[in-house]
Amino acid sequence: MVLPVTHVLAFGAWLVAQSKATPSAPSISIFLKPPGVIPPGGSTTICCSCQRDRGNFVLYKDGRQLRTLELRGSRAEFSISNVTQKDTGAYNCHYLDGGIVLARSETVEVMVQEFHLPKPVLSVLPGHEVAAGAHVIFHCTIVHSSAGCFLYLEGQVKALNILSKERDYFNISRVHEGNGGRYSCQCFTKNASFKWSAVSNTLDLVVRGYADYTWVNVVRLALGAVVLVLLGLIVAEAMCSHRRRPGPR
Repeated sequence: MVLPVTHVLAFGAWLVAQSKATPSAPSISIFLKPPGVIPPGGSTTICCSCQRDRGNFVLYKDGRQLRTLELRGSRAEFSISNVTQKDTGAYNCHYLDGGIVLARSETVEVMVQEFHLPKPVLSVLPGHEVAAGAHVIFHCTIVHSSAGCFLYLEGQVKALNILSKERDYFNISRVHEGNGGRYSCQCFTKNASFKWSAVSNTLDLVVRGYADYTWVNVVRLALGAVVLVLLGLIVAEAMCSHRRRPGPR
């Protein structure tokens, strides 16, 4: 049995309407700003974000609902100030639109500890601004004989790597624009219990795309060509002036 064309068109229109009415679940993320362990009395911000321009985020701690915030620029920021040990725990956020939970984030751990170690120093080679495809090395240096360190990138839910005293560097063999951002490190020792340092000063890594460097080279070549043309005109004018001078009688 062959369905009439009008029925087929109506069914197609219904499918389109259904696809618009039930959009795919958004991808959401959660991270601490600044990352790392927090000292008692300090502060942190739990950031929840998604690629939507409306809706709400609900913050949970250890499965218990805490607060709700409306999206502002695809992000909601939950600030926690004057932290105590009671703020330690596992946090995640739920994204809601129209009162319906559409997505749940990963879990981020908030840790509150006293700082007993000296503050480390974070550095990067070859520099704070590199071309895409370059080889980059991060060093986290601390004055302590047996400390290990975490390397953080703001916006990531977990530390990128653990740096030991034997290997106090982190390599990225071919950086891309996604590796750019704000980095920091924090060190610890583990004997009977963990002892922590403060978080290092932040370091911003800028990764320029190939197109950016190509455009810079084009501009430099154009300026060089203009300078050569001007020099040529100056030389030509000088030669013409010399030829027009009357000779001795």
